[in-house]
Amino acid sequence: MSDYLVRAITKDGTVRVLACVTTGLSAELCRRHGTEPTASAALSRALTGGALMGALLKTGQRLALKFEGNGPLKKVLVEADANGAVRGCVGNPAVTMLKENGTLDVAGALGHAGLLTVTKDLGMKEPYRGTVVLYTSEIAEDLALYLTESEQIPSAVGLGAFVEPDGTVSTAGGFLVQALPPGNDELVETLMARIGTMPPVSTLLNAGTGPEGLIDYLLADVPHDLLEKRVVAFKCSCSRERTERALLSLGREDLKNLIAERGETDVACEFCREVYHFDKDALERLTAEADKPAAVEP
Repeated sequence: MSDYLVRAITKDGTVRVLACVTTGLSAELCRRHGTEPTASAALSRALTGGALMGALLKTGQRLALKFEGNGPLKKVLVEADANGAVRGCVGNPAVTMLKENGTLDVAGALGHAGLLTVTKDLGMKEPYRGTVVLYTSEIAEDLALYLTESEQIPSAVGLGAFVEPDGTVSTAGGFLVQALPPGNDELVETLMARIGTMPPVSTLLNAGTGPEGLIDYLLADVPHDLLEKRVVAFKCSCSRERTERALLSLGREDLKNLIAERGETDVACEFCREVYHFDKDALERLTAEADKPAAVEP
């Protein structure tokens, strides 16, 4: 179990902590997208945030995180579900920006003006959507702000990734701490002070600290129970059948024009970069299907 998440709760039930390692899925998606170092760091942090927030959902539910800024990265998209499946992408993978101290400038790459939109499919008629202005553009603080302001759950989020000079991800992971009713102000203040002085998440991960270790660090001397351990992994929901439906949605005339102009086409999934090839015969078959009248319900 290389990538996994652990959930814990304090004995008094007033604080829950989730922690995870996402090195494998982050490395895989950064490889697929060919991200340069700063883009790799941003995508890895967002993927970890998605895994943590997805673990708060019920079975069958899923969410999408969309970070949009005015920086060269343009956007970061992540989708996750309650079963630990995560996928994501960036608007511009070719971004390397450094701060004056030589560390990766994720905030500058994303941009200091923008929005975080969280969309949740909870199995209702319409999805829930919440939006907040980007706070620091460092990903973690923006997620904490969203949870605190939009969902009214006081939260702290820590995300980290160690990225090699070629953009590959060596380690990635993070934690989510939330205060629960009826609340324990003294404990929350203790945890916030501890979070404020703890080493960067990437440093702890590089030292071999896993999800359990992150929880032990955060909840040192605080009685707690480990509730769950679950796998998190890269998984994309794209398929040839879904791609065919997307092409059909273009309509008969556009499909005919595509055949006349190019004769064939390749469609790449935005999230996993899987390429689906459609030759002339396949496009003509789809055009014939588009010609069929829609079925009329009795």
